[in-house]
Amino acid sequence: MSSISRVRLAAAAATTVLAALSLTACNDGTGTQDEGRATGSSSSSAAPSATTASGSPAPSTAADPSAATGSAAATGSPGTGPADSVAAPTARTPVSKAPAAAGKPVTCEGSTTKTVAAPLTRPVNHMLLTVTNTGSKTCFLYGYPAVRFGEAQSVPPVIEDSQPQAVVTLAPGESGYASVNLSATDGSGGNGFTAKSLTVYFQGRSGSGSVGTGAHPPLPAKGVHVDDSLKVTYWQQSMDDAVNW
Repeated sequence: MSSISRVRLAAAAATTVLAALSLTACNDGTGTQDEGRATGSSSSSAAPSATTASGSPAPSTAADPSAATGSAAATGSPGTGPADSVAAPTARTPVSKAPAAAGKPVTCEGSTTKTVAAPLTRPVNHMLLTVTNTGSKTCFLYGYPAVRFGEAQSVPPVIEDSQPQAVVTLAPGESGYASVNLSATDGSGGNGFTAKSLTVYFQGRSGSGSVGTGAHPPLPAKGVHVDDSLKVTYWQQSMDDAVNW
């Protein structure tokens, strides 16, 4: 073999050795070219700096106020950006008015009620008393009316069977009723006279004596005939219950 051939073989062998060393250096991470970086760059495509298919940077939805607003509107949850300043106002429950009958109930009496006395054609010889609450508080009509016709000194008795199961309660503007049996229909009553005036007194809760001021409802100009069969009913919540006695 000539000397020139030997030189060429030596050069080729040296080239082979250098190539092998280069591959070894790349595999153990000591070389200058790191093939693993290509894989890492591919993984980072999921980060906000990812590019679109056209190669242009993809828009970041986290930095877009309109996107945040749309998300908040879709979910119904409050946003943290401009959406807060334009959110629809919360519906408010209307404030109810204070009831007309404000305050603690009181006893019905002449100064806070209006009393009307009206003779009835049926039943005959009867009169209907209507008491209307003209005050601002609910009031209770206790017991029965203590009536005084003319200058009579005694209070007529009450029909015990007419007692209601509950105390008559009058809200402002409401009315309670009682009927008065003026005289015997068969003329059997004694000590009859024609009365031209009437006073109605109101009982308290205890049922003994009267409270407040009395009422003075006017009577017909010709007056009404009463005798010693005179009696009254308990106060009733309805007119029908009052005129049944």
